Amino acid sequence: VQLQASGGGLVQAGGSLRLSCAASGRTFSNYNMGWFRQAPGKEREFVAVSSWSGVSTYYDSVKGRFTISRDNARNTVYLQMNSLKPEDTAVYYCAANSVAFSRLRVENDRYDYWGQGTLVTVSS
Repeated sequence: VQLQASGGGLVQAGGSLRLSCAASGRTFSNYNMGWFRQAPGKEREFVAVSSWSGVSTYYDSVKGRFTISRDNARNTVYLQMNSLKPEDTAVYYCAANSVAFSRLRVENDRYDYWGQGTLVTVSS
């Protein structure tokens, strides 16, 4: 199982980016997937997670600005990030769990497969 994240880059505050995470080795339509981020000197935190049933949960600081979506036909999960702020600067990781039809969770240790990370830098 592999997750390949892409779409990071340098953007000015107020700008937008769209991250993509392509999964291979398994069909993930029955599994929870999500995005997490880790800023320098900080622990990894959840950003947005999406359940197999279509339910999504967002970290408070990104609500109304970020949107997670899935294209199950392409085995891909996206993170649309609008109104970016300097504090959004981090390495963003996509993740998926290994238990089908499970309850949606936001803790890092509930996810078993991780992408390599893509750097998002927001300048002020």
